[in-house]
Amino acid sequence: MSAPIDGERVRKLFAQPGRIQPSDFLRREIAARMQERLQLVKIVPKQVLDAGCGAGADLALLQKTYPAAQILGIDAAPAMAAAARTGSSAAAGMRSLNQMLSRLLPAKAGVDLLCGDFATLPFGANSIDLLWSNLALHWHPQPDRVFAEWRRVLRVDGLLMFSSFGPDTFAELRPAFAAMDETPHTLPFVDMHDFGDQLVEAGFSTPVMDVERITVTYDTAGALLADVRALGGNPLDTRRRGLIGRAAWQRMLDALEEGRRPDGKLGLSFEVIFGHAFRPAPKTTAAGEAIVRFQPRKPQ
Repeated sequence: MSAPIDGERVRKLFAQPGRIQPSDFLRREIAARMQERLQLVKIVPKQVLDAGCGAGADLALLQKTYPAAQILGIDAAPAMAAAARTGSSAAAGMRSLNQMLSRLLPAKAGVDLLCGDFATLPFGANSIDLLWSNLALHWHPQPDRVFAEWRRVLRVDGLLMFSSFGPDTFAELRPAFAAMDETPHTLPFVDMHDFGDQLVEAGFSTPVMDVERITVTYDTAGALLADVRALGGNPLDTRRRGLIGRAAWQRMLDALEEGRRPDGKLGLSFEVIFGHAFRPAPKTTAAGEAIVRFQPRKPQ
């Protein structure tokens, strides 16, 4: 699966951490819900990777949860990676990328950060125990390719846990922008069931998917649109170029106002997909030979 997302545009949209920060309340809420799910899984990881770590808020959460683990963060936007590095408690001990990678085995407790594409990770196969990704996957045009890469770096029985926006996100915006013009203004978010199929196709076992819906309310259209911009914006190759006329913009605002709730507020919907899956033990060797495992019988 693919979407017409411009990766360079994504990096530009996230080039100013201060512009993104006002929407962090939503990421913190979703991170907390991911954490609740993580508590149900018994895992003692040595290496944890936050894929799409942004300014690094989840790194502290992961470090607190697994204080003996090496916590790694990667983000494609240099400014975000720099912000995470500055905010990390391990900032004073940062070393070069090569030094960091050489320490992957054995594990070293602490936080290390780098800038890069989470669909082309600079780690060897079987090097990560837990891969965590909070509201980052929907920024990539090919999530199926991302899942294949994440499976590659996970160790056998390693855990993937992620969140992403689903198709009902920004449901109020689509008809409002349609009143303005015919170009797309929001991402074509992937359905939960499609994510599940992609995980199986990539080689993950027992994927568990669920969805929650969150509605944030606003007094004004300006405040609502400010949060939409703070969440990232529109990175589509098919997006409208050029200036928007005053009349067209007013049509959009009028359509948005028509959706005011009975309490007088404007609502903005978020469909949040949560998923986790494990990398299973291989069933065949590299030469294609079947692997048969024998479990010794426990003594009576």
